[in-house]
Amino acid sequence: MVGYDPEAKCVSTVEAAAAGSASGLVTRVLVSPLDVIKIRFQLQIEQLSSRNPAAKYHGILQAVQRIFQEEGLVAFWKGHVPAQFLSVGYGAVQFMAFESLTKLVHNVTSYNARDSFVHFVCGGLAACTATVAVQPVDTLRTRFAAQGEPKIYRNLRHAVVTMYQAEGPRTFYRGLTPTIVAIFPYAGLQFSFYNILQQFSEWAIPAEGKKGGNVKNLVCGSCAGIISKTLTYPFDVFKKRLQVGGFEHARAAFGQVRIYRGLLDCIRQIMREEGPGGFFKGLSPSLLKAAVSTGLVFFWYELFCSLLCALKSADSTTRTEG
Repeated sequence: MVGYDPEAKCVSTVEAAAAGSASGLVTRVLVSPLDVIKIRFQLQIEQLSSRNPAAKYHGILQAVQRIFQEEGLVAFWKGHVPAQFLSVGYGAVQFMAFESLTKLVHNVTSYNARDSFVHFVCGGLAACTATVAVQPVDTLRTRFAAQGEPKIYRNLRHAVVTMYQAEGPRTFYRGLTPTIVAIFPYAGLQFSFYNILQQFSEWAIPAEGKKGGNVKNLVCGSCAGIISKTLTYPFDVFKKRLQVGGFEHARAAFGQVRIYRGLLDCIRQIMREEGPGGFFKGLSPSLLKAAVSTGLVFFWYELFCSLLCALKSADSTTRTEG
């Protein structure tokens, strides 16, 4: 049901946006702790190892214990309000654009809207559109998740006003270049691999065994998330490092800080000081998050679309009988 299907004209563009928003909202609540840990790992200059005494975080379990001891349980949902705006807005724009683009391809070209290549291109373009729309909220989410104690920003309004006055409006789009560069292949691979895995499952599983459709959506989404995240991960690190530029004073409690003049300078400094492994800091929680979040996003999206279709079908039946 992800993408335009001429044989199942059930979900409109507006309904796809609503399903995408609901999917993003539910998924964000569940994966926020993994996101906070991932961001902390990505922003740490020191090597993620217990052999490095200067490193604040060594691994997932150690990071969970330390964050809980120092900042309490609510720390795992730091930045949750802007993160929810991000998820709801991103989910709405992405799925609405994806449904519209696949429908456009089907109507004006000779390509099949269900082809994996079409899903790759349309998924990438839809994600780029959604990214530009929600990038300011993403920057706010990163700042909130990254700050230690005492907090620099008291709430969302205070963060927006402070950032605007101190750094100007361009600060809300810090890290946009690596985000756009990474998001096209990342989202494109997500949608295309999800489509490929769905087609493979339909071929591999006999017709009488297709009762667990929701579980299949979850598994296919999780696998697609792991593959796409691994292939594009370094750009996520670059984005996070650039997003906290000008925010160095709030990072002092977490270890060393660096100032980057741009994307290329960020890449050079990481390579020089941290080596190739620096490009994959936080990969473990990120892959865990990608598997859970991508699986849940597609799972909830398909489920909400099915519910909308069922409601429309029931309403149509009622009107006919009336």
